[in-house]
Amino acid sequence: MEQDAALEAVFMPVQPPSTFEETVERLGTAIRLGLLSPGSRLPPERELAKQLRISRSTLRQALTTLVQSGHLISLRGRSGGTFVAAEPPLVDPIGEPLDVGAWEVLDQRVAIEAGAVLLAAERARPPRLDRLDQLIEAMSAQTEDFEEYRRTDLRFHIGLAEAAGSPRLVAAMTDVQAQMTDLIALIPHPPEVLARSNEGHAKIVKALRREDGPRAVGLIREHTEGTEHILAGLLPARAQDLIRSPA
Repeated sequence: MEQDAALEAVFMPVQPPSTFEETVERLGTAIRLGLLSPGSRLPPERELAKQLRISRSTLRQALTTLVQSGHLISLRGRSGGTFVAAEPPLVDPIGEPLDVGAWEVLDQRVAIEAGAVLLAAERARPPRLDRLDQLIEAMSAQTEDFEEYRRTDLRFHIGLAEAAGSPRLVAAMTDVQAQMTDLIALIPHPPEVLARSNEGHAKIVKALRREDGPRAVGLIREHTEGTEHILAGLLPARAQDLIRSPA
C-alpha cells in the first residue's frame, strides 16, 4: 500500500510556473527510487498529461529530456510507447554523485543573480538593457546549437551584473557562471527547453525596464529553480540528501 501511495504521488498534478522542470524532477526521481521500475511503460501521453494537469507539449519536452538523459526510451509502432530504460543512469548507490559543494554553487548562484537583477532594476541604463535584448535575440536563433547558446547565455547573465553597475558583482557572476558550466553540462538541452529558458530571459529584462525589482527577483528565482528541479531529478539520491540536510 505504501508503494502504491508513493507511485500515486508521482502522477499528482504538477504545480506552475515550473511545470516542465518539476515534471522532469518528478519522473526522474521516481525512476531513480525504483517507483517506476526498469522496463515499465508510462501511461499514454494524453492520459499522463491529464493526470499531471500539464499540456501535452510540456509533457513532450520533459519526456524528451529524460530520453536524452537515458532514463526513458521511446518506441514507435503498435506496441510502442515510452518506457523506463532497462538500466537508467545515476541509480547505482555506489556511484560517485556530485558533492555538497556543487549544491552550494546553486545557492551561491541564486544570491548573486537575485542581487544583480535587484540592483539592475534600480540602476540599469537603456544601452545596457538594449545589449541584453540583443543577446536574447541571438539566443533565439541558437536553440539548435547548445554550445553557441550557452556562450551567449553566459554573456547574458554576466550582462545582468554589468547592468547593476558593480564590478565586484560582475566578477562574482563570472565566477559562479564558470562553476555552473559543469552542472549545466549534465542536463539534456532540447531546443524547446532552450527556447523556454530564453523566454524567461525576456521577461526578466522587461521587468528591469519597468524598474520592478521584486518582479525581476521573482523571475530570476523561477529561472534558477528550473535548473535545480532538473538536477534533482537526474542526480543520485546522496547528492540530494546533501542539499536538503541542514548545515
